Amino acid sequence: MDKIKTKKDGGITLAIGDIIVGVDIGTSKVSLVVGQVNNFNQIEVICNTMYKCAGIKKTKIIDEDEISLAISKVIEEAQKESDMKINSSYVTIPGKHVTIVQNSIVKEAKDKYAGISVKDVSSAIMQVKDVELPEGKVMIDIVTDKFILEDGKIVSDPIGNLSSSFTLNAQVILADKDYIKQLTNIFRKAGLEIDGFVPVTLAERNLMLDSNELTDNVMLLDIGAGNTEIGIFEANGFMYTNTIPLGGKNITNDISLVLNISEEESEKLKKQYGLAMKSYIDNDNEIILNTYKGDSKTKAIKSSELIEIIEARIEEIFALVNKDITSQGVKQKINNVIITGQGIANINKSDVAGKVTLNIPVKVATGRLISTARPDYQTAYSLVRYIAARPFAKSVSSSIDSNSKESILQTIFERIKEFFYS
Repeated sequence: MDKIKTKKDGGITLAIGDIIVGVDIGTSKVSLVVGQVNNFNQIEVICNTMYKCAGIKKTKIIDEDEISLAISKVIEEAQKESDMKINSSYVTIPGKHVTIVQNSIVKEAKDKYAGISVKDVSSAIMQVKDVELPEGKVMIDIVTDKFILEDGKIVSDPIGNLSSSFTLNAQVILADKDYIKQLTNIFRKAGLEIDGFVPVTLAERNLMLDSNELTDNVMLLDIGAGNTEIGIFEANGFMYTNTIPLGGKNITNDISLVLNISEEESEKLKKQYGLAMKSYIDNDNEIILNTYKGDSKTKAIKSSELIEIIEARIEEIFALVNKDITSQGVKQKINNVIITGQGIANINKSDVAGKVTLNIPVKVATGRLISTARPDYQTAYSLVRYIAARPFAKSVSSSIDSNSKESILQTIFERIKEFFYS
């Protein structure tokens, strides 16, 4: 059942009834969200599950079996909860393994008197994806940035416009072939096919940014447990992405190492006294270390000593981001920086620390949709939303067998083979 999905009146017509499974593989966990598009064009979460996993370190897959086990566990739990058999899912991919190629083509409308048709647009998308693939790369996505009509008018959806031709500006998203192969094998071990791959920050953009930020030139930084994901957007255009292999877990490790205490206590202290800059301390009170591993059983320190450790690592994360975007020549394009992620969720003044290092306005994400998903599931939920809202796509459903008593066992939709019409 193919659905033509186009934008109408500036909004997006979602694929009503489609069930989409999104899996996010982080550095500390695998999380899964199953969502269905309802009649109000909203995502209804059928279920979400999570399983601890440390199979990825510094953007590299270090333990395929551990990741495969975690995927099996979240799928098993989701199937119990939803009373469905899940056969396929979409999956996030770190920016480190992604290359963005800018491309544009001019397309003649088949019938200029009838207006630009769906076929004209789908044909243009198929043409714009025709780029030379560098060695070791494979195409995973196409982002339609903007359409420019013959008279110079810029539209997000040209269908129906009376114009004899139009220009399509798009980003062709490539990924490292070896990483894609690895992920595909891991999912197959878990009994799952992959519907598609989406860069983390591209998936998160619509959830994390507010309406003004969606039309601005922004950098989205997702500071997770072990990675910091960079995504740079010029309005609808996806310009750059990368991964810095540092995150909140590194702060916890630093505290544990410097203060000679357990990781459990380090994590607790980080959350309790989370502050990114020592200059903002109100009361430099005393902290008793309960798991101190020195000669005495306990030790007392000042809170400023703890915050100094946090400050140093956060400064390093922003410094590495700054070095990366400067060396890539993209820093000058950024008007605002939006930060999110569980790695800095409990650390106050992270935005101020970021502004000092980056010398660009920084704020914590305030997108109105953020609260619709619990922090543990935000990226997987973002992925489901991103897939549901893809314009000009075929049916985007994952492959699901329903075990519901109300209906016979059947495949609801065939798994997507291509994102776009051919």
